[in-house]
Amino acid sequence: MTTASGTTSLTDDQVHHLSNAERDRVTVDLLVEAAAGDDLTRKTARDRAVELNLPLARYLANRYAGRGIAIEDLQQVASLGLLKAARGFSPERSTSFAAYAIPTIRGELRKHFRDAGWTVRPPRRIQELQAHIRAAEAELVQRLQRSPSVREIADELEVEIDEVLEATSVDSCFTPYSLDAPVPVDGGSERSVQADLGSWDPQFASAEARLVLGPAIRGLGERDRTVLRLRFVEGLTQQQIGEQVGVSQMQVSRILNRVLAQLRDSILGQAA
Repeated sequence: MTTASGTTSLTDDQVHHLSNAERDRVTVDLLVEAAAGDDLTRKTARDRAVELNLPLARYLANRYAGRGIAIEDLQQVASLGLLKAARGFSPERSTSFAAYAIPTIRGELRKHFRDAGWTVRPPRRIQELQAHIRAAEAELVQRLQRSPSVREIADELEVEIDEVLEATSVDSCFTPYSLDAPVPVDGGSERSVQADLGSWDPQFASAEARLVLGPAIRGLGERDRTVLRLRFVEGLTQQQIGEQVGVSQMQVSRILNRVLAQLRDSILGQAA
């Protein structure tokens, strides 16, 4: 069932019952047949190889679902990546088509996200490094006959390991996490991401006012500053202020009107 002469004549039922290892061997045989045949044989064998591995492409596409791009689009991109892998596979360099196809398909999916799926776009150097990583990964798979490690990719590209890790850890830029998403904490309970963010400081809203008023208030006399503090900081009534300062309620009212006018003129003068 896995000989080159019979791979293109497998029935759908036979294909359905192939194990992953058998499917991979059949695919390699098909691509060997395509490489050695004429144009018609090449097209027929290659199309059959792609058809055999469509479940793999759909599986990889589904792993990227829920990140802001429709699953139908992802499956189409994965299928194109599968076709690209079928055209680029070299039986002389690798005995496993799946080992070559998986990073190729993933690369096409990531490229699609890079071009169309960013919600938060990372720096251009990271996007460019991702493209180099995809190419190096595909090359190393064929050379090593396995998935390369992060260090091997970094050595191949002559970059630092941290740079590779940074470039491969930006998936959250496609669809940012919700601030209401639950996060596990000690004891088995959960809390939202928002709980770890800083809270609103009510003093922030008055920071600019304090900055502007500071010099103007420092230019007031001691009694005027006291009246302002008792009225607007401690919230005393004019009658209570008068009792503390030793003046009448009417005099407190006049002091406040005069001081407020003086502060207003001082602020307007700064603005001018």
